[in-house]
Amino acid sequence: MGIVFQERAIDRQFALFICRQCGGEGGELFRLMVSLLSSAVGKGNICLALADFAEQTVSVDGKEIVLGKSDALMDMLRSNPTVGLPGEHKPLVLDSSGRIYLYRYWRYEQELASAILTKVLTLAEGVDEGNLQKDVALVALQRLFCVISGGPGTGKTSTVVRILALLVEQGGGRKQKIAMAAPTGKAAARLKSSINAIRGTLACSDEVKHAIPDNVVTLQRLLGGAAGSSRFRYSLQNLLPFDTVIVDEASMISLPLMAALVNALKPSARLILLGDKDQLASVEAGSVLGDICSIGEKGSETSPLFNSLIKLEKNYRFLDGSGIAELGKAVNAGLENDALELLKGNAMENISMQELPPREDLWKFLACAVIEGYESFVTARSAAEALERFDNFRILTVLRDGHYGVTGINTAVEHILNNKGLINPENRIYHGRPILITVNDYSMQLFNGDTGILFSDPEQGGACRAFFALPDGGVRTIHPERLPQHETAFAMTIHKSQGSEFNRVLILLPPVDSVLLTRELIYTGITRAKHSLEIWTDQTVFCSAVRKKIERSSGLKDLLHNHS
Repeated sequence: MGIVFQERAIDRQFALFICRQCGGEGGELFRLMVSLLSSAVGKGNICLALADFAEQTVSVDGKEIVLGKSDALMDMLRSNPTVGLPGEHKPLVLDSSGRIYLYRYWRYEQELASAILTKVLTLAEGVDEGNLQKDVALVALQRLFCVISGGPGTGKTSTVVRILALLVEQGGGRKQKIAMAAPTGKAAARLKSSINAIRGTLACSDEVKHAIPDNVVTLQRLLGGAAGSSRFRYSLQNLLPFDTVIVDEASMISLPLMAALVNALKPSARLILLGDKDQLASVEAGSVLGDICSIGEKGSETSPLFNSLIKLEKNYRFLDGSGIAELGKAVNAGLENDALELLKGNAMENISMQELPPREDLWKFLACAVIEGYESFVTARSAAEALERFDNFRILTVLRDGHYGVTGINTAVEHILNNKGLINPENRIYHGRPILITVNDYSMQLFNGDTGILFSDPEQGGACRAFFALPDGGVRTIHPERLPQHETAFAMTIHKSQGSEFNRVLILLPPVDSVLLTRELIYTGITRAKHSLEIWTDQTVFCSAVRKKIERSSGLKDLLHNHS
């Protein structure tokens, strides 16, 4: 059948630019391969695997181009002056496995693999093994690199708090310099809150409990990022001053950002990554956590990284047989019929499925769910109470635009709540409007993914102010005119919901299949729910999504496995 290539303008222009650098050598076939590479990176891949395109017919703009065998494609690329071997500083890099990279992504991958392997081959100094009771803690403290992976409720944060306590105890009187970070402000706040809740339950002295750090920042802030810049204050030339760095929600971290982090660590610094490898990968290029965790699969025991991976499987949040847990397992395994049976059956009280209503009836069908989910939030007596109640319920979607996307659903919710007399959305600054920050603003200390509410402030004569929850339980107030770019957040995309949890979740899948609909996306949406979950979808669309697994091309797995 061949491949239909939807060439973007940026792919075409980049390919033409590279062709000009080599005086047009390689002709139309070379131009196409460069454009395919640009497109692959735009879709989250690190490189283009020639084996995926060899002997295929590619249709682009109505023109069909027949590609040769992998060896022929490699010979054609090697002969081009813009293509170099690994280690050569040329715009494109072709490795011996038939993967072609943009030079900077090849460099990121090499730097990350080198840094990880150097750390796993170096044991930490000054660790008293005699006082360590838990295998997880022993691995985390003995090694300079460790990954703790597991789904929601498997105890990742509890494990880290115990590790923090042991780090404090192991300090031998020397104060450990520990940093903690997460990709988004919301995830950072959640980690800080969890640490404060868990530390009181530890079986250790009050002195140790008080010494456990709880300051968590965004990864961008940890590295010293500035608004509008891809450069960081901390780098190979200016290393971070920490002995241990712990990063939560690592599945969301792109290859360039992870490479920047490991480059900025001291050679003796310990790095601990937490995350759920089955969640959606970074919106940007790479699936770093998934690539790293793949070393834990059968047959990878020869990699030095194998013993630095800890997989937590026992679930402490959901009871055995929980609908949310069982549904997540079925989706993760790609068992669409089992997942469908769980949703359609009556055995599981906390999960359900409903046929997606036609667009002309959507607002009518949403009314009950919206009022039940949001009335207590908009009628709260204070902003602090409203912020707490807002996380009781959330509508999650796949698309940004359209009737079933974020914009359409938010409009529907506003209409429903307005008809009920609960809000008055005549302008964008109204009492009860939830907001989602969409850009980083370092001056305001607000970051992409932070959620807040607009609420009447009695201290300002009832005028609306923006309120954001603080990790210590307090509330921060900001004038709406000072807010960075933001959007209404009654509904949000599943991508944007990563790092968040809600008591009740309603997921709306679009009526037709899409490249965005994948197993990882469905799993991520399901695992945002703590107590109950409802999915509105066409069954065929749902099953198709569960069958589709994201496969991003990279060479990181090979580098970590074949460490020689």
